[in-house]
Amino acid sequence: MSKLILTQEVSGLGAPGDVVDVKNGYARNYLIPQGFATPWTRGGEKQIDSIKAARAAREHATIEEALDLKARLEATTVALTVKAGQGGRLFGSVKPADVAEAVAGAGLGSIDRRKVEIPSAIKATGAHEATIRLRDDVVATISLQVNAAK
Repeated sequence: MSKLILTQEVSGLGAPGDVVDVKNGYARNYLIPQGFATPWTRGGEKQIDSIKAARAAREHATIEEALDLKARLEATTVALTVKAGQGGRLFGSVKPADVAEAVAGAGLGSIDRRKVEIPSAIKATGAHEATIRLRDDVVATISLQVNAAK
């Protein structure tokens, strides 16, 4: 087992600044090369504090604000316009950054793209869902309407 400090959110594992134990192969082949984690060291405690401070700055200040934003997000269908071919198949797929940009464009506030989770790849036009982790304890499920660009 390897002890790591997470530098980014990893679904099912933890948030930035968390110290986790994972199997050696997972750490060596995925987390460290992708930049999601760094090896834990005694000097890393200072790094944990700075990561947690940055995370707190990005997080919505209070739970009331997060719940208000969640209510606004869930009450609105966010529209995305992307390039698509015949039959509504997209050229590529909708990425978390696209969803964050569409939410900002709809006037619902700025969302960090790293907080957007798309359960399965969106590769066709139509209605889809995505989740946004506003805080550790507040998750909003938003409706997406993917339209073809003309």
